[in-house]
Amino acid sequence: MNSNAQELQAVERAESELVDESATFFAPVSSDMLDGLLGQYQAHKRGIEQLAEALLGDEFRAAMSYFLEASEVRGGHYLSLSSLANVDAAIAVLDASYWSKALALTDVLDCMPQSRRDEWNKAISERKTVPFAEEAVRPTIADMLASRHKYFCERVDGIFRGLSGTHVTNEPQGFSKRMILSYVLRDGYPNHSRAGLINDLRSVIGTFMDRPGLKHYETGNLLRRIAESHAWGEWHDIDGGAVRIRIYRGVGTAHVEIHPDVAYRLNGVLASLYPTAIPAKFRTRPKSKSKTFKLMERPLPFAVLRLLEAGGVGRHEAAGTWEFSFSYSGKDEGKPAVRETERVLESIGGVPSKYGFMFDYNPTAVLNTIRISGCIPDAASFQYYPTPITVAEAADEMLGADQPGDAYLEPSAGIGGLAALLPRDRTTCVEISSLRCGVLRARGYQAQQADFIEWAAAARAGSTRWNKCLMNPPYADGRALAHLQEASTLVRAGGRIVAILPASMRGKDLLEGWEGEWSSVFSNEFAGTGVSVAIYAASCPR
Repeated sequence: MNSNAQELQAVERAESELVDESATFFAPVSSDMLDGLLGQYQAHKRGIEQLAEALLGDEFRAAMSYFLEASEVRGGHYLSLSSLANVDAAIAVLDASYWSKALALTDVLDCMPQSRRDEWNKAISERKTVPFAEEAVRPTIADMLASRHKYFCERVDGIFRGLSGTHVTNEPQGFSKRMILSYVLRDGYPNHSRAGLINDLRSVIGTFMDRPGLKHYETGNLLRRIAESHAWGEWHDIDGGAVRIRIYRGVGTAHVEIHPDVAYRLNGVLASLYPTAIPAKFRTRPKSKSKTFKLMERPLPFAVLRLLEAGGVGRHEAAGTWEFSFSYSGKDEGKPAVRETERVLESIGGVPSKYGFMFDYNPTAVLNTIRISGCIPDAASFQYYPTPITVAEAADEMLGADQPGDAYLEPSAGIGGLAALLPRDRTTCVEISSLRCGVLRARGYQAQQADFIEWAAAARAGSTRWNKCLMNPPYADGRALAHLQEASTLVRAGGRIVAILPASMRGKDLLEGWEGEWSSVFSNEFAGTGVSVAIYAASCPR
C-alpha cells in the first residue's frame, strides 16, 4: 500500500471517530424568539430616532441648551446637543446590544472556538457590528447552527495554534501529552483569550467524555481559584484526570497535561483538517493506558460546579458554624443540578438549612478543591459508605471506656463519622481521598492521606502504636480482612480493635491469639446499599 493510500485511510479512521455534537452543540432557538427580538429592536430604534428628532427640532432645541449648560456647571464638562443626539452612534450601541442578545439565545459563545469569540466580543465592545436587521440576523444565526462540525474542528485547531512556540515541549506536528501556554495569567488575573484556549480544550474533552455544558467563562473562574490559593507550580487534576494543570506566577505560564488517549483523539481531528501534515505516530492509539492519572474521581456536571461557584460561605459566630448559601441565580440551572449539588454538600458533611447547608467546620478550602478539580471521590471505587450513627455508637461502646492517654487509630476515616466519637486530640485518621482528608483537617483531626495498607507497612517500621482502633474498612476484593489484619499490627499489647465488617464474616476467628467477640447483625442500615454488617471486637494479648 502506498503512502497516499495510508494517509487516506488514517484520515477516514480519524473522521469516523469524531463525536457528533449535533444534539448538544447549540441550545435550540425558535423563530418566535428571533421575531420577538427583532420586534424589540425596531421599537427601540424608532424611539431613538424620534427622541433625536424632538431634541434637535425647533420646539425643544432652545430649552435643551439650558439643560446642557446646567449639566456643564455641575459636571465641568461641555456636551453639545449634536453629540448628545447622535443617532448613528446610538444605533451602533443598539446594534451591538441586540447582537449580544441574539448570540445568547443560542448559547453560541459557549460553542465557538476562542478566536471567533474574540472577534465577536471585539465587534460588540467596539460597537462595530453590522446592523441588526432581519436580512442579516436570520442567515447569520442559521449559518452558526449549520456550522457545528466546522466549529468543533476549529476549536481543536485553535487550541493547537495557540500553544506557545517558545517551549520545546510543544510538538509542532500534533498534540502531545504535555503542552505549555504562556501569559495565561496577567498580574495574577486570568487572561481572557488564553484562558479561552484551555476552556476550548476542556470543552472538546467534555464532548469525548459525554459531559457537555461548559460555559465559555468557566476556565477563567478555575484559573482565578488556583491563583487565589497561591498554589504556584503545583499540579491540579481537573475533569476526572483527563487534564492536569499547573501555573507559574512569573509570566503566568500554564503547563497543561492531557491523558494520552485524549491526545490521540485530538490528533484525529487535526488529521481530518490537515491529512498530510500529522505524522502517523501522532495518529496511533496508545498501546496502554497511563498509570499516572486518577481513575477514582467522579466528574460533576458543569451545572453543579456553577452552583458551587456562585454560592458563598458565611460564619455564624454565636453557633460556631458555617453556612453555604445558594445564589439566587442557581434556579436557572434546573432542579436536577440543584439536587446533585445538595448531595455533594452532604457528602462533605453539610446539613440542610434554611438557605443552604450548615457545616461544623469552615468548608471554603474543601469547596475550592471541588471547584478546581470538578470532581468528588467515586463512592464505589473508594468503597466509601458513611457509617450510620446507630452502628457507630454500638461499635464505640464495644471499644470500651476511654482511659487517660489512650491513643486512637481510625484507618478509613472518610469525613470523620467514627472519629467524631473519639478524643480529637488523641486520634490519628488515615484516609485515601485527598478531598476527605481536607474535611478531616478542617475539623481539627490529625489526618494522613494514604492507602492504609501502604501506610501501615511504613508505620510498622516506626515505634508508634495505638491503644485502640475503631474502623469501618472497605469490603470489596477481600479488603475488609486485609485492613483488619494490618490494623492489628499497630495495636499495643492489651489494646483493643473494633471493626464494622460484612455479616458474612460473623462468627469467624479473624485474629489468631486475640480474644474476639461479635455483635448481632445490622441489616439495611447503610444508605445506598443493602449490605448487612456485624461488629467484631478483639483484645490484643499482653
